[in-house]
Amino acid sequence: MEKLSLDKFEEAYERVQEVVLPTNLVQSDFFSQMTGNKVYFKPENLQLTGAYKIRGAYYKISTLSDEEKAKGLITASAGNHAQGVAYAARKFGAPAIVVMPTTTPLLKVNRTKELGAEVVLHGNVYDEACEKAKELAAEHGYTFVHPFDDLEVATGQGSIAMEIVKELPTVDMILVPVGGGGLSTGVSTLAKMLNPKIKVIGVEPAGANCLQESLKAGHPVTLKGVNTIADGTAVKTPGETIFPYLQENLDDIITIEDDELIVAFLDILENHKMLVENSGLLTVAALKHLKPEGKKVVSILSGGNMDIITLASVVQNGLIQRSRIFTVSVLLPDIPGQLNKVSKVIADVQGNVIKLEHNQFVSVNRNSSVELTITMEAFGHDHKKKIIDALRAAGFKPKERTTRGVYQ
Repeated sequence: MEKLSLDKFEEAYERVQEVVLPTNLVQSDFFSQMTGNKVYFKPENLQLTGAYKIRGAYYKISTLSDEEKAKGLITASAGNHAQGVAYAARKFGAPAIVVMPTTTPLLKVNRTKELGAEVVLHGNVYDEACEKAKELAAEHGYTFVHPFDDLEVATGQGSIAMEIVKELPTVDMILVPVGGGGLSTGVSTLAKMLNPKIKVIGVEPAGANCLQESLKAGHPVTLKGVNTIADGTAVKTPGETIFPYLQENLDDIITIEDDELIVAFLDILENHKMLVENSGLLTVAALKHLKPEGKKVVSILSGGNMDIITLASVVQNGLIQRSRIFTVSVLLPDIPGQLNKVSKVIADVQGNVIKLEHNQFVSVNRNSSVELTITMEAFGHDHKKKIIDALRAAGFKPKERTTRGVYQ
């Protein structure tokens, strides 16, 4: 296998400094105490385009000839690489076309257009968009810039590892999100060159674990489908060109369920005031999967491009998971004063009612009972139990219900 050279990584590191913003490590007391390791974040969500992808795109395009750039650049992306290519193309004065899945968040589509690229929406997942981009490249002679299965792109992404080791030479472990494998290739390969003792762990969505399955098989495999809220890493097939590097340099793979990402979103938003998209949260969720050994662990936050609708949904579901919001129903006789009685019980234990539904048609005999469905805010699981116990002690029989549409 041809080895990527340290000289190329150093060249890429120097070149990307022309466009990247400094993303110094953020030490996290909260996550360190929670996990028993010394946790640091590499906040690539704070980059100009909202993600690390600008590194690989800029370095790759900088290596192209004037003729290749003049033909027009085309790529496929779920959003972050799209913005990286669009930005780099504009810097080099080259036209850019980006094929994006139809499921791409509107924020990423609009920002790509604002950077000057033409956007084509095609397919439901990245892989389908990529096939379309390759067709257009062959048809029109565009220069194709692959989002991950390209050695120059991966080398540009590796500049993150250079920055981590320069700032924290004693780092023990780096957690890196995995979609197609470009970021993890660059980071793991350079990290091992700089210090073979550094462990690099790839983190994938459980619903799009193409690299995990490929490593088991010993060759790239294609998943039948992907199902994850981490749209930036919803890839069915890892890169073939970069796969040998991943085999050699990644120490392990951790997979993350969507519910874990929702909790991680609240943790990092509340404790670090940072907005991180679902794919970038993979490494945050993975912290809880590590043994508490006091190791210096760097978690790469790969991006922060999240549209408002997705953000609202993640926040609401996170609050529900933590019993910060919950819904119960009680049956009441249809006589004056009953709603006031229920409200007083809830208020006495510091529950906060945010939504009420009064259904008089739950029983044939309206004079016998009506159903009152109450959605409340609480401080957490213990407080929720206290509220439910208080309702029960007051003679009501609360039944927990699914909470829907609280902030919509």
